[in-house]
Amino acid sequence: MTGRCANCAAAPFLLITVILSAIKMAVILSESAVRRTSRKPALSQPKGTCILLFVALLVLAACHSYHIDITIENRTGAPVQLIEVDYPSASFGVDSLANGATFNYRFQVRGNGPLKLSFTAPDGKQVQITGPALTEHQQGQLEIVLLPGSRADFLPHFTPQP
Repeated sequence: MTGRCANCAAAPFLLITVILSAIKMAVILSESAVRRTSRKPALSQPKGTCILLFVALLVLAACHSYHIDITIENRTGAPVQLIEVDYPSASFGVDSLANGATFNYRFQVRGNGPLKLSFTAPDGKQVQITGPALTEHQQGQLEIVLLPGSRADFLPHFTPQP
């Protein structure tokens, strides 16, 4: 997944168009000012340029990508295999995680539902644990600490939803 929201996918193209238009307007204004015999500086009236640049900055400032940074830490005392994290609309995983190692991942939540964790514990048993409920546009950090005895702690640090 990309970090850019669908509504803001066209923002870079809009910005380039606005900047090119502003440059073109500045050139036209400077050429017309040179032709005039007035005492005003060449670029004394670039109001249109300023307005276009302001609009472009406003559009870019309105873009915000909601994401969750997740960290999985293995404190089981042994390597853990086949870790998979399912969340609303997608999933990710890692083949193995050594004792004391961490795995970091960033994702966007599309839809609502619980986070589900599955992994193969050091004793070979398949473990499935349901974690916190996630909602679309939620953002923040989530730590998952794998513990001995096929347990896991979920430590969410989410900001309130807009």
